[in-house]
Amino acid sequence: MKALALVVLLCGAVAAQTPRIVFTKEFPGSRPPYVSVSLTRTGALEYKEAVDDQMPVKTHMPESDVARIFDAADKLDHFQTRLESGAKVANTGRKTFIYEDGTGKKFETTFNYSTNPDAQQLLQRFEEIAESERAFIDLERTSRFDKLGVNDALAEIESLWLRKQLAAPLQFVPLLKQISTHESFMHLVRERAARLKSAFELPGPSAEAGNPKE
Repeated sequence: MKALALVVLLCGAVAAQTPRIVFTKEFPGSRPPYVSVSLTRTGALEYKEAVDDQMPVKTHMPESDVARIFDAADKLDHFQTRLESGAKVANTGRKTFIYEDGTGKKFETTFNYSTNPDAQQLLQRFEEIAESERAFIDLERTSRFDKLGVNDALAEIESLWLRKQLAAPLQFVPLLKQISTHESFMHLVRERAARLKSAFELPGPSAEAGNPKE
């Protein structure tokens, strides 16, 4: 029992030392009005659409993408500097970047609009991640409750893939396999799902994405 307790404590210590970046966006009236994307340095990704979301979507991002995101945070001094431009522009939502260094230190900055190019690129990537996770949620929902809507959901996923904006392709593989082999779906839908599944499973940088490691 003592050995088990020691292992648990050591695992907890390792987890506590893992840096994490959190992006949140609050925009009442939009769909959804709130999003949160949490990404650890080891690639563990968590997506929420409510502060108290009890069923967040969890997956894993490829090391290369994670490295680029943390490099951007480094360039932004781990969000210790002001990013809000102060320009009179339309409200596009309250965005917040949070950096937790794993030792208990936490830095954050909130803005509506920033002219900092590194901040703009990081914001764009987090928006793409959120869009990818919404696409996953939509495919899961339609495959269960709205089979006629599955083809549109697949089309959105394929569009994100072709634009190189799909955050975790392998996250979709189990659902795509289920759809491609289930006769309750139209032949066209099964073919499209099978094609996407094959593309996502091809060796390459994207093959790491969505591969659970936790």
